[in-house]
Amino acid sequence: MKKGDIYHRTLNVWSNEHQILQTVEEMSELIKEILKNVNRKQNNISAIVEETADVEIMLEQLKCCYNIKDQVESYKKDKLKKIEKRLDEWEKAHGK
Repeated sequence: MKKGDIYHRTLNVWSNEHQILQTVEEMSELIKEILKNVNRKQNNISAIVEETADVEIMLEQLKCCYNIKDQVESYKKDKLKKIEKRLDEWEKAHGK
């Protein structure tokens, strides 16, 4: 079964609203693990890996919920071009 099919299947079984709230929960769990790593110097990379995977899965479902996959990809492409331009300018200004 393709990933896209699984995402749509989860939405059909558990509803858009439930999965949207689940996305928020998974993001908060990732935030918690990042804060533990940075603020408390915990070696919790495995937890960060797990929570990152969970968030990425939920973000794919979120794009399905709102039918925004193409718009998100287009925005990301434009945003990455802006970031690249800023990096080029910064590196030029700082002799890198």
